[in-house]
Amino acid sequence: MDINHESSAAQNEAGNEDMVFYLRIQYRRNSSWQGTIHYLNSKKTCIFRSVLELGNLLHEAKSKTTGESELKSPKNKGWEDKDSVS
Repeated sequence: MDINHESSAAQNEAGNEDMVFYLRIQYRRNSSWQGTIHYLNSKKTCIFRSVLELGNLLHEAKSKTTGESELKSPKNKGWEDKDSVS
């Protein structure tokens, strides 16, 4: 019996959509990761330059899904920025 499958089914019954990401780590330099993240639910792709930026992108996607207000610093890239790749 798959526990993860049961919890996903319970979430879907409650009306929550699973968030699905595809990460491609291209480099591991300066004790961090650089690469691309693909948000499969909204079919958007963004480049990240550090694990911190990756965490911020994940948090922003979760905030948009749950309807939370998000605080975005002008220095932090987001899903809607110009250097994002679609």
